[in-house]
Amino acid sequence: MKKISALLLLVLMIGVLAACGSTEPAAAPTEAPAVAEEAAPAEEAAPAEESGSKTYVFVPKGLGIPYFDTANKGAQEAAAELGVAVTYTGPATADATEQIQVLNALIAQGVDGLSISANDSDALVPTGKDAMESGIPVVSWDAAIAEGGRNAHINQADAEGIGVVQVEMVSDLIGGAGQIAILSATSTAPNQNEWIEYMKTELEKPEYADIELVTVVYGDDEDEKSYNEAIGLMRTYPDLKGIISPTTVGIAAAARAVQDQERVGEVFVTGLGTPNQMREYVKSGAAPAFALWNPADLGYLSIYALNAIATGQIEGKPGDTFEAGKLGSYTIAEDGSVLLGAPTVFNIDNIDDFDF
Repeated sequence: MKKISALLLLVLMIGVLAACGSTEPAAAPTEAPAVAEEAAPAEEAAPAEESGSKTYVFVPKGLGIPYFDTANKGAQEAAAELGVAVTYTGPATADATEQIQVLNALIAQGVDGLSISANDSDALVPTGKDAMESGIPVVSWDAAIAEGGRNAHINQADAEGIGVVQVEMVSDLIGGAGQIAILSATSTAPNQNEWIEYMKTELEKPEYADIELVTVVYGDDEDEKSYNEAIGLMRTYPDLKGIISPTTVGIAAAARAVQDQERVGEVFVTGLGTPNQMREYVKSGAAPAFALWNPADLGYLSIYALNAIATGQIEGKPGDTFEAGKLGSYTIAEDGSVLLGAPTVFNIDNIDDFDF
């Protein structure tokens, strides 16, 4: 318990210092308590450490984002099944520099393993190396740390498939013709950037010849900025018919902007979101269809993979196979990744069947 308390105090201090040094409203000092609030569930799990089990840390891109909160629920479920403790903490905002500061503090504390959604694929490699050289296994999830900075990556779905399904959805919504734009997270987010490249490739196919991608903008996974970017798109491109947002923060903000601007039925939003945050917009027609995997399953799988490596069940090398509780057996691919599965498309027909 003393080890965890010291860890949380150090992380809290870092969050306050980072927030005070930022000019962005989201990073104001009032955000700092979020670190303690989000990490609090780990205190309840701490008795597992007293019995000699391991303590892992589940690190999102930023705190206060529903998608990552849902992923943490799966991580905590896995922790309970495995008899380990999982602390949930991260930067106040989706910023690579802040995330690295948090991770350095965790490495200094000597935690037993790190499960990280990277804000910057390459920037986190040295930090991941430092962890592994200190004997701390590293698993990335959602957004990969580049090879060399992690033992394995838990991929939510096939990257090409994610890109393709978003193009298919927007094409269906706008009738196969018209201007579209992409509202992404940060410009350095490795997963969004990969999906966007696949979207662009898919749009080159003959069946999408009448669809024009006019621009890609970035909301930095901040609600207000994403909302303003969406409004800017509609004002800059008055003939805009569709917005693809491959980020749960951006898609909800864009759908709300369409409603507030009274453009429902004229501009259609799609991309990646969670059913609970998007239910209202599906029913209003602002975002009639979107896709996602279950983020709780992603968090669950990442902890099982991390535990398998940390306990020596596997080395974390291509070809290694491990069991992941209710999800079954998984094998690490040649590129060091583990694939969760295909995304689900949500619409008016099934949106009320899901609760996450």
